[in-house]
Amino acid sequence: MAIALSVITKYLITVMCIVYGVSSVTVLSAKTKRKEKILIKRQQYCMFAFHFASYLILFLKTENIKIALIYIVQVLFFIIAMWLYRYLYPNCSLALMNHMFFLLSVGFVMLSRISFDKAVKQFIIVVLAFLISLLVPALMDFFSWIPKLGYLYGLVGIVFLSLVFVIGSEKYGSVNWISIGGFALQPSEFVKILFVFFLSSMFAKAKSFGQIAVTTVLAALHVLILVVEKDLGAALLYFVIYIVISYVATGRIIYFAGGLTAGTVAGVLAYFLFAHVRNRVFAWQNPWQIIDGAGYQITQSMFAIGTGGWIGSGITQGRPLDIPVVESDFIFSAISEELGLVFAILLIIICLFVFILYMNIAMAAQEPFYKLVGIGMGICFIFQIFLNIGGVTKFIPSTGVTLPLVSYGGSSIVSSLLIMGIMQGLFMMGNREDDEEVQHGREA
Repeated sequence: MAIALSVITKYLITVMCIVYGVSSVTVLSAKTKRKEKILIKRQQYCMFAFHFASYLILFLKTENIKIALIYIVQVLFFIIAMWLYRYLYPNCSLALMNHMFFLLSVGFVMLSRISFDKAVKQFIIVVLAFLISLLVPALMDFFSWIPKLGYLYGLVGIVFLSLVFVIGSEKYGSVNWISIGGFALQPSEFVKILFVFFLSSMFAKAKSFGQIAVTTVLAALHVLILVVEKDLGAALLYFVIYIVISYVATGRIIYFAGGLTAGTVAGVLAYFLFAHVRNRVFAWQNPWQIIDGAGYQITQSMFAIGTGGWIGSGITQGRPLDIPVVESDFIFSAISEELGLVFAILLIIICLFVFILYMNIAMAAQEPFYKLVGIGMGICFIFQIFLNIGGVTKFIPSTGVTLPLVSYGGSSIVSSLLIMGIMQGLFMMGNREDDEEVQHGREA
């Protein structure tokens, strides 16, 4: 009975994800509010169905009452959190809210399967971070001086990143963590938000050569600190954010081309300067030759992705624990193995929908600062997904970057929820500006 239910549930999970994905497409083109609400509700039903089916299998396979308890607590959290968002912010983006909770639910399911203790820890962090992120849209609307603190954002970011040289600790070859009282914090995850605000504030002002030069020097200092810390994934992320924002703000292709050239040169230098970079590149090029060493992680990832097939082996039926650091950097491999390639591809598509929503919100912003902030956050989100999935599928060398809202990691999940709060704030500000323009037009 349990085996038959497991097989049925495996297909049900795939179907629910497909329906959710289709609803995500149609909600973007919904012509009426009523149609949009129906599609939003359909997404929520699919999310709860996926969540229930996944935890049902986990409970039947483990017969652990703790699994049932954490499921119930998570459902209560989702219901209360959705109600809070709609109550506090009636004009928020419901589609963006749904995607946030869907990605969180995927992360909860996979972490509960991989490590129950880490799933509990992640859930507690999510609840606390969500409550903090609830304040972000209101704060953005209340404080009119936010666009004016460009230098402050940049200097605070540099100081915060530099703290690892004083109280930092090494993890996975990079000295990019701060440990205080048993809590580990990754500064680069939070500074990337300040970095986007810094660039947006500076480029929204006068775009003289001197202004751009100062901004570039401070931005380069952020990247240089990350390179010295050997956090090359974050360094690359920051660099791409700078290239995109500078090009969008100035419209000058020379900055874009010059940035790409400088980035290429920096990548070559990093290869020759850092042994762990050479090891990662070699493991990417020839993982099968060193399968018992540096190539072990990527080969196990490829085995997992290939073994799962289109529908997946089923929750608890795979071997994700064979992959080192599977709960954070390589969680996409575990998803592909146990939930299937169809689910994994749809997960990527849903992430693309989040990026599209980010870009739509950015384009709707009237003020240059907020427009650049939206674009910067969108690039931060989608490029981080590219680095993570590209690394676990051997498309690019692994960079140690997490999958936003899905991977295990307190710093990552907190920063991702804060970014979601920022984008919700921008969405509501954009809608209010549109309503005011319509009202002024009627009065005229």
